[in-house]
Amino acid sequence: MDWLMGDLQGCDGAFERLLDRIGFSASRDRLYLLGDLVGRGFDALGVLRRAIALGAEPVLGNHDLHLLAVAAGVRRAKPLDRLDSVLTAPDRSELLDWLRRAPLVRQAGHWVLVHAGLLPQWTCAQALQLSAEVQTLLSDPVALADFWPHMYGNEPRCWDPTLAGADRWRTIINACTRLRFVDAAGRMDFDLKESADAAPPGLIPWFEHPQRASQGQSIAFGHWSTLGLIQRPKLLGLDTGCVWGGCLTAARIDGATPEVVQVRCEAAQTPGT
Repeated sequence: MDWLMGDLQGCDGAFERLLDRIGFSASRDRLYLLGDLVGRGFDALGVLRRAIALGAEPVLGNHDLHLLAVAAGVRRAKPLDRLDSVLTAPDRSELLDWLRRAPLVRQAGHWVLVHAGLLPQWTCAQALQLSAEVQTLLSDPVALADFWPHMYGNEPRCWDPTLAGADRWRTIINACTRLRFVDAAGRMDFDLKESADAAPPGLIPWFEHPQRASQGQSIAFGHWSTLGLIQRPKLLGLDTGCVWGGCLTAARIDGATPEVVQVRCEAAQTPGT
């Protein structure tokens, strides 16, 4: 059986209980994680060790990239990131190397997985190709060391296939790990984090863009906890806010219709903490 899980964000207790609930067997099943394995929750170390032991296949989220940037010394961790358990672990190198090898976008059967979203201009095939570009960057220590200081920033906000270097990689990473709303031209907005119905005029959720080139492909994403569970034909949104007191959600995706299973988080954070 093939299972997806939404944002774990360091909630290892809920992770364990959801695995028990679905009867997951590492020898029989496959587990895909939709990014943000770490961040805010109390046991990022437990999540990473468990994911590796189970042979899980993640995509990178913004919190995962933040951990890698902190570990590289180009970003400072905040106490509420709760990354110290990973950064001081004896198996730190193994954990970070495993995470660094994860792509931004991956294929799982007929589903395409991404943490945040795909730009309207991208087909799924293009998104997978662009993800491979960034994965090559992450595997090159010299190029990566040069890029880390330039990863953060909101520009460019619109895709241009002629983009090169840090601007190109930053745009790909921002779309795949931070995207929620776009305008009619496909320009990304990074200010709004509210649910889809709170968008001001001129902004729409990326997956509702009428000219989205990836329409017709089954896509699963996380990242957007204020949406709650999104279950539409060929679209799954599985960040149901576990770390904020919601649920951790899994979906079985190898059947005709996704089967959704949830558990509540027992060690939730207060929003804004």
